[in-house]
Amino acid sequence: MPTVRPYRPDDRAALADICVRTGDAGEDSRGLYPDLDLLPNIFVLPYVEFEPALAFVVDDGGRAVGYVVGTSDTPTFVEWFRRVWLPPLTERYPQPTGRPSTPTAWMVGLLHHPERMLVPEVAAYPAHLHIDLLPTHQRAGHGRALMTTFLDALADAGVAAVHLAMAAANTRARAFYGRMGFHEVPVPAAPGAAYLGRSTQDVQTGRAKGMPDLRP
Repeated sequence: MPTVRPYRPDDRAALADICVRTGDAGEDSRGLYPDLDLLPNIFVLPYVEFEPALAFVVDDGGRAVGYVVGTSDTPTFVEWFRRVWLPPLTERYPQPTGRPSTPTAWMVGLLHHPERMLVPEVAAYPAHLHIDLLPTHQRAGHGRALMTTFLDALADAGVAAVHLAMAAANTRARAFYGRMGFHEVPVPAAPGAAYLGRSTQDVQTGRAKGMPDLRP
């Protein structure tokens, strides 16, 4: 039976593959981004490098089929991404010039602009996360188990609140986050995106951390 466990270094390739297979609003992104290393280098691998203690996987028979990754301190992560993670990638992914004309160019632009994660409206939610499950393991409670594990880890570390960003059109994901206690945080400068936040108090297990409601 699939179970949630901490990330291990030998999960790295599996997490990259999950990221690719769910990278187009939850669907397979291989037809959209031909370079299969691009999305993982933005959305999953830097997190397991920077803060592996906040990476958890769904393990099905020794194989990772889902993950949650994140950071407890977004500003510190952004500084590290700019200083440590990005420089070795710039030769392979040169910074685009002009207006991006392809999905790949747009995504490479995101890679080169980690400061996009510093959104004033979510500054009270210092942690952020990314969560993905292969389609074969969705709708079986594994996403809830991953999220609960991640929230508990943040609470144990004394981190008061967490946020995430998602495509506003992804209504299925939005419904899941709502069930997990996330509420919308208005960010007027981000059309097409939705920012959600919540306290790290775990309402599912009743672990009262005394965290405030941080809704605007």
